[in-house]
Amino acid sequence: MGISLGPNQYGKAEVRLVTVRRAGGVHHLRDLTVSSALRGDLSATHLTGDNSAVLATDTQKNTVYAFAKQQDVGEIEDFALRLGQHFVGTQEKITGARISVEEQEWDRITVDGAPHDHSFSRSGGERRTTTVTVYADRAWVVSGVDGLVVLKSTGSEFHGYPKDEYTTLVETDDRILATAVTARWRYEGFTGIDWAKSHREIRRTLLETFATKHSLSLQQTLYAMGEAVLQARPEVAEIRFSLPNKHHFLVDLSPFGLENHNEVFYAADRPYGLIEGTVVRDEAEEPGPAWTDAVL
Repeated sequence: MGISLGPNQYGKAEVRLVTVRRAGGVHHLRDLTVSSALRGDLSATHLTGDNSAVLATDTQKNTVYAFAKQQDVGEIEDFALRLGQHFVGTQEKITGARISVEEQEWDRITVDGAPHDHSFSRSGGERRTTTVTVYADRAWVVSGVDGLVVLKSTGSEFHGYPKDEYTTLVETDDRILATAVTARWRYEGFTGIDWAKSHREIRRTLLETFATKHSLSLQQTLYAMGEAVLQARPEVAEIRFSLPNKHHFLVDLSPFGLENHNEVFYAADRPYGLIEGTVVRDEAEEPGPAWTDAVL
């Protein structure tokens, strides 16, 4: 029976990075979590313990901090590209790098009607994300958003589904629809893209489509959101969603002699439906290793 080493990578996970850029008395805060993973000819360290090709994960961590000092972080896509290209370009045995960045937004605290120069409050759980994969002179960029919580109090139905002996769910033509959007979109190429504008406009399109699309299912909403992004943003090749259905159940108030006209609900956090799907541009280039978590 033959045994051989399969795909592998290694790196430093979840390096916490906070930067403060001072522009006179006004401070600009960035809050990032950076993960790196390196790929290449690493058979020796697995098979014999020879670490001559292994750039220590502590060094990877220190590189993140040094890069943040040497040059302004800028857009998270550009920061991830710089890191990935550095690791591939400086390490002989490293042929690929995968850099993932999450950014947590902070809002300026308002004092006497004006934003404070150096005091901030954390703005919920939403995070901007990117994952960049670098090989030689090529790179793939997948950006996105996590924890974008949305809710519409009407404009959603659910009916016409199969019924069997275990079905208890009642059909409805008026329900609350709520979810926490995780969306990832793959860009065509990695040069000449205004990352900040693209992210801002994609996020706006997702929100507007969720709000205005009359929904017969969360699946229908998922496709409509993806379709709208691809129609509006030519730089995007495909978009993937994970949408937990955050159920809101109508409370039975009849024991108290009260009628409930879609006014009082119980918000259940689990179990929940989980709707996932991908919307792809027909002529999009092949994704290559953009979505791959390990070496092909």
